[in-house]
Amino acid sequence: MAEENATPEQTPEADGAQAHAFMVIGQYVKDLSFEAPGAPGIFDAMRKQQPEIQIGLDVASTPQQNDNYEVVLKVHVQANLGAETAYILEIEYAGLFHLKMPKEHLEPMLLIECPRILFPFARNIICDVSRDGGFTPLLLQPVDFAQLYRQRMEQAAAAGNGGAPEAQA
Repeated sequence: MAEENATPEQTPEADGAQAHAFMVIGQYVKDLSFEAPGAPGIFDAMRKQQPEIQIGLDVASTPQQNDNYEVVLKVHVQANLGAETAYILEIEYAGLFHLKMPKEHLEPMLLIECPRILFPFARNIICDVSRDGGFTPLLLQPVDFAQLYRQRMEQAAAAGNGGAPEAQA
């Protein structure tokens, strides 16, 4: 364990170990879409029946310059009343992250930790947009991005990719 007053020669970086860096540079809505194709008639139907809500989630990362990576959390929500669509909400919420670390740590950071940071913000936007669209606010439950990553790794291994999920989870 290094002391607080360690000289540069005593730090791990001086021994050839790679320094680790993680920083959120920015977060932003990359794409947002809300449709209520059955409005206004759908509101009367919803007084009698709760909609069935289907949620799809995906994560993608793209390398940028200087150890920066864009991570995009994509959420697709569709609320249906029987065969009729109440609303469709799609958001791509992104973040720009600076990640300088060994390659073996990079993918889990991009597909687990970065989306974990982005999710609460996307969740809040989804809640606000569904409410502002005239519907009951949709509050998504927390997501276990580590489990999603493990599932993607297992699928990639079964497909013969050697376990690499190709920058998506």
